[in-house]
Amino acid sequence: MDFLMFFIPSVVMLTPVAILLIFLRYRTELTKERYRTLLQLAEKGVELPQDLLVEPHVSNADRRRALVLISGGIGLMAMFLALPFELHNGQRIASLWGLGLLPLMTGLGYFASWWLNRRDDMRG
Repeated sequence: MDFLMFFIPSVVMLTPVAILLIFLRYRTELTKERYRTLLQLAEKGVELPQDLLVEPHVSNADRRRALVLISGGIGLMAMFLALPFELHNGQRIASLWGLGLLPLMTGLGYFASWWLNRRDDMRG
């Protein structure tokens, strides 16, 4: 039973890290493939359009990041509050709910950045 008390929280904690690592590796491979294609076109002497040389830009990236981080932070806090497990010293896992504040506050920062940039774009 002691093994399960360690294993289940470890899996819960490491799953988001594994998802993040998989996503970052995918993005890296995608970027490498894009540059390989550009190099092959350049070696053939094809004139490259400017659109291909510039990194793709998503107009609402800050808003999307904000919503994902806010949701993740709230989800992390809810998860810790819902877990019935206790640590070895008798402290409940629910007391770790504050770990969700980091993504929540980061998401609020991205949301403020998106809102301020949108407001600046409307003015000028």
